Amino acid sequence: MRTIALTAGLLCLSNIFMTFAWYAHLKELYQKPWLVAALVSWGIALFEYLLQVPANRIGFAVLNVAQLKILQEVITLTVFVPFAFLYMREPLKLDYLWAALCILGAVYFVFRGRVAGG
Repeated sequence: MRTIALTAGLLCLSNIFMTFAWYAHLKELYQKPWLVAALVSWGIALFEYLLQVPANRIGFAVLNVAQLKILQEVITLTVFVPFAFLYMREPLKLDYLWAALCILGAVYFVFRGRVAGG
């Protein structure tokens, strides 16, 4: 369980960087040329990969690839909704709840079997 917690923690941090790399330029660099936004995003994404690659390698010791992917998707939604609401000032939508319920269904189906190694 400690391995899964470490993996999830690293993926959370990775996802924060990913979310900013993918979307913050829409708010902060909107007036800049797309190339500037792309270069800034790549710089931010470097930190995403420096956390995501070890997270997946650590997690692969006890989770299969599908489980790692679904874990990533849960974390993505968990990070994205507050980002969209708090940082991007998007309205909070009921659709986020429906998306979360769909992801929970995916979690159930992918994790209902045994977790490899634990």
